[in-house]
Amino acid sequence: MLDEQYQKGIEQFSKMVGHDKIDSLREKFKSLSPDFERCVMGTVGGEIWSRPNLDLRTRSLCSIAVLAALGRVNALELNIEMALNNGATKAEIIEVFFQVAAYAGFAAAWDGLEKTAEIFKASDT
Repeated sequence: MLDEQYQKGIEQFSKMVGHDKIDSLREKFKSLSPDFERCVMGTVGGEIWSRPNLDLRTRSLCSIAVLAALGRVNALELNIEMALNNGATKAEIIEVFFQVAAYAGFAAAWDGLEKTAEIFKASDT
């Protein structure tokens, strides 16, 4: 069962980050800890992101808001990139930061917007 969930997570993340980037993402996590990579792929990808009732675009926008509110810039960067792959528009992603500003503070929104601008600029080149 765990191997099934792990494989499901790898497939889910492959869709969201791109099949050409999944290996480097997994290696990044493995370099920190092989067990961490396994948990991220199996639990986050295989269980959470694979749940029904919210589409990937909505999950991405929710994740961006939470990560920005918590100031988790590494995960925020990854989730902004995934949001674009999951069908979120740049305008929708920017709009999320107005929600962040209202509920988590303008400083959190500003930090998130700074990271977003970097990602948008890189994706336009």
